[in-house]
Amino acid sequence: MIIRPRPGFLSLFFVMRGSIVPRTLPQIIGMTIYAVAVVIAVQMSGLSFEKFNITPFGLVGISLSIYLGFRNNAAYDRWWEARKLWGQLVYDIRNLARVSNSLVADKARRRSFLIDALLFCHFLRAHLRRTDAMDKARELAGDRAEELVDYRNRTDAVLRRMGEQAGALLQEGAIDPIGYRILDERLSSLAAVEAGCERISGTPLPFAYSLLLRRTAYIVCLLLPFALVSATGWATPLFTALITYTYFGLDALSEELEDPFGTEANDLPLDGLCRVCEISVFEALGEKAPPPLEGDRYLYT
Repeated sequence: MIIRPRPGFLSLFFVMRGSIVPRTLPQIIGMTIYAVAVVIAVQMSGLSFEKFNITPFGLVGISLSIYLGFRNNAAYDRWWEARKLWGQLVYDIRNLARVSNSLVADKARRRSFLIDALLFCHFLRAHLRRTDAMDKARELAGDRAEELVDYRNRTDAVLRRMGEQAGALLQEGAIDPIGYRILDERLSSLAAVEAGCERISGTPLPFAYSLLLRRTAYIVCLLLPFALVSATGWATPLFTALITYTYFGLDALSEELEDPFGTEANDLPLDGLCRVCEISVFEALGEKAPPPLEGDRYLYT
């Protein structure tokens, strides 16, 4: 995720990192070249398109703007809900570390329990990004991580193992039923975060929305030079490029926000959030915490 200060007026037009321009550049260049070809063809042929004015495009543009606004709102809602879920995860991990210090007297068992909480964070990150977090799990848990290798859903597996640890503490009398309930509530909250993230990740926006928007955007941009050429002449490619950037930029941005768990510039900083959880747990255990992830001055993932 890109986190940077608001650019100044001059740099505003040259910012590329975090911008949607690289994704829309093929459409912008293609439509600009197409508009140049239309201007040349019209001037060489002597055809007149004065009656083919811009008015119909205003009506189509309003409809297209409504659809784009709806899709962008839906995509941003998914992004913001995902951020709230990961904020809840950080909250639950900190609460779990706090109550574990109060309830579990055995330091070794408390450490094992909280390290599993960190494995939950990293396995959830990997599960949502469709990557592998076993190297990180081995770094945190050593040989205990190998017990989870064969599971398809390691996030759920480590959560079950935490539940088994809490149950063992109850059966051994290390915690009372109230203490077990407190721990179980935190585990239930973690399970709810996992299910919420899986719901977002596994349910994309209906394909029909994207198809309708892209078809309409291409039709508008292909016909637009014919409506502009009589009035604007050689300025037609410039206006065509601006309209193309607007329509396809909004479409590309909503597509990027639709899956907030990826590694693109505007996706959520899951690595950084996992590191926040690590800091909270290791400090609760009285151990040296790793430094926050910062990357370069504009990147935090």
